[in-house]
Amino acid sequence: MLLLRKSNGLSQVELASALKVSRTTVVLMKQGKRNVRAQDIEAIASIFSCSTASLFNEAEVQFEPGDEIIVTPMEHHSNLVPWQKVAADKGATLRILPLAKDASIDLSDIDEYITPRTKLLAMVHMSNGVGTINPVKELTAKAKKMGATVLVDAAQSAPHMPVDVIDLGCDFLALSGHKMLGPTGIGALYGRRELLEEMDPFLTGGEMVLEVWYDRATWNDLPMKFEAGTPNIADAVGLGAAVDYLQDIGMENIRDHEIQLTRYALEAFKELEEELEMFGPSDAEKRGGILSFHTDAVHPHDLGTFLDRDGIAVRTGHHCTMPLMRSLGVIASTRASFYLYNTEEEVDALVDSLKRALRYFTDGAK
Repeated sequence: MLLLRKSNGLSQVELASALKVSRTTVVLMKQGKRNVRAQDIEAIASIFSCSTASLFNEAEVQFEPGDEIIVTPMEHHSNLVPWQKVAADKGATLRILPLAKDASIDLSDIDEYITPRTKLLAMVHMSNGVGTINPVKELTAKAKKMGATVLVDAAQSAPHMPVDVIDLGCDFLALSGHKMLGPTGIGALYGRRELLEEMDPFLTGGEMVLEVWYDRATWNDLPMKFEAGTPNIADAVGLGAAVDYLQDIGMENIRDHEIQLTRYALEAFKELEEELEMFGPSDAEKRGGILSFHTDAVHPHDLGTFLDRDGIAVRTGHHCTMPLMRSLGVIASTRASFYLYNTEEEVDALVDSLKRALRYFTDGAK
């Protein structure tokens, strides 16, 4: 940081200003806006942290024995393991919503899950494992009627579609920088100001204090209260720049492009429906730009290696969603992910490569 200040002539005040600008940029994106009134910004707070996993730990709610924590069956480990620990430590009960055949949430018995005992509903907006977009707004409204706190994992949705925390009505929402063209090691947590003011800080150290005596300390104002130590200014500024870039393109435009591309891909994959099992809703508007699939003929790692040699990058494994994979009856899947820069020609190349891979492995097994 000293080298940065010396080479670029940046003072501590200028660095603080850059951090504030980035924070405001991220806040505006979470509201689906670029220009809002000052009082709108003051009503919420955006906390920078190193990852979505640590952000969920920040959003700790006060639990008592008998309280219930509800999560979806498709949570990333970072939005499941923290609540497992909270439930074990506090005597709360962790309940998992059921999974439907199309890898969406089975809502048929939702009233049996979200009850007056529900203290927290923690749910992923868009599944990183299968692409399902969950009905966050509707589930949030139902949980709020029961007096529950609602936390949304938007790490996968925020880069791909408009996300408006005010419209969703949630209490907390977390996103990750590296999934939205930003740096690694940076994330942001939206939280309703009144809740954050009631919460004790998760980490202690410098900057998060207002006054310190030998035997006590008082906490700083939001959001510094939750940002102990020197902030990750460079990556926070990088995240702000990434948000500006995406906003210039337009989140609606990105979403429309991905729907069109996913619809095209789902149709193209029908040529392989006898060999591949596709996970997730069949309607492109009910899923993100993710195709997660499995075949008994080829291990996902072998399939991924074959595609890689054709210059096609996919992710293979459990995608940090081991319970979801088990619910789907597999230990791993192959996942192709689309974004604003992908094309229909690349979908065709993926399908052609998959056809060759299946021929290669099945012929070799005979």
